Amino acid sequence: MNGRRRRALLATVTPMLEPGERVEVTTLVNLSSVSVGRTAAFGVASAIVSGGAMSVIPVPTPMYLAMTDRRMLVFRADPTFAKPVEHTMTIQRAGLFRSEIKERILNSSFVLSSPYSERSLKIIFPLIGRKERDLIAAALPLAG
Repeated sequence: MNGRRRRALLATVTPMLEPGERVEVTTLVNLSSVSVGRTAAFGVASAIVSGGAMSVIPVPTPMYLAMTDRRMLVFRADPTFAKPVEHTMTIQRAGLFRSEIKERILNSSFVLSSPYSERSLKIIFPLIGRKERDLIAAALPLAG
């Protein structure tokens, strides 16, 4: 993440920090709870409904992720002005674990899970975010 984006994210995150809490990693990610199969089905369905005139494929909104020593804070990113727009979720790090990293040509991902929730969250890192991905992965235990 470039310096301007990082400064904008830190300016947004800093007032939300608890006393003694510190930011360890900031990065730009995509979050997903929808499978590739469902995305493809949506594209095919939109092509059929429009008579083949167009196909609509949902694209995940870029998100800023700030990992502190206690929490993960997620913000929707404004793609035009490179700044956080709204705080979308906070995830406590206590008890979090992750899956193996899945490497792809243009991105990589892993799934975050918690023993306190039945839902999981897939975090997708762009190619240029591998360093930050490795820092976050090293901070979270691997599912056993």
